[in-house]
Amino acid sequence: MNEKEVRALVERMIVELAGQAPTPQVKGADYHPMERESTAGDGCLDDISEIDLRRQYLVKDPRNGPAFLDLKRKTPARLGVGRAGARYKTITMLRMRADHAAAQDSVFSHVDEAFVDQNGWVFTQTLCADKDEYLTRPDRGRRFDEQNQAIIQKTFGRSPKVALVVGDGLSSAAIEANAADCMQAIRAGLEAYGIPPGPVLFVKYCRVGACDHIGDLTGAEVVCMLVGERPGLVTAESMSAYVTYQPHIGIPESKRTVVSNIHRQGTTAVEAGAHIAELIHRMLEKKASGIDLR
Repeated sequence: MNEKEVRALVERMIVELAGQAPTPQVKGADYHPMERESTAGDGCLDDISEIDLRRQYLVKDPRNGPAFLDLKRKTPARLGVGRAGARYKTITMLRMRADHAAAQDSVFSHVDEAFVDQNGWVFTQTLCADKDEYLTRPDRGRRFDEQNQAIIQKTFGRSPKVALVVGDGLSSAAIEANAADCMQAIRAGLEAYGIPPGPVLFVKYCRVGACDHIGDLTGAEVVCMLVGERPGLVTAESMSAYVTYQPHIGIPESKRTVVSNIHRQGTTAVEAGAHIAELIHRMLEKKASGIDLR
């Protein structure tokens, strides 16, 4: 701000404090305010995280705007954001900070236990005592203590065909947004194939490797785990399914079959669930998963 703008701002604050009507703010020749301040009906600012990045195009006077918009509709990447001088536009920077905050919230928050109870899932917890230990000790997120081992064995019994598991992982938001619908579709698909789906286990502070310990404890032929993935700036609600034939501690990662990007902007939860049920059916027939599943 130049001296003229500073003086105008001070004068405006003085008359407002004195209860008088503010005089129009003087703007310098190089001062370009935002064209409008959009507010919702309740006086709050609009939620910029609701903007569809695939349809937001901020380049002024584009050479071929329609063609670029057609390109943007194919990706949520931040393309065509324009610029203000050498910098990002304000709305672009605010949206990036909002998406980053949503990602952090998803990592550091917990899946509501009422959500677990509502879906009838059996609650268990890995060796991690809290979120800090979960983030700093991935190894403890792959194992269970004796008490939780007993719960797992009681839930699945011995040598079930399929063990269905939901783990919070690195995104609680992903589980709360997708896991219930996806698991319902998986169970319906398995029943259609004549495969008893059995109960669903929920694992707090869960890493993917926890399914290997579950495999050793139960002798399950297939373990299917839905888990919240590490959130990014595109979405904080991405979930994946890790499906493994005869998992055991020490099994190579190449033996897992993964269905990723399960969220509203990627593969929808119900569609993914139907696909996962078909994968489980194939694994039981072929007795293989991962790179062995041809």
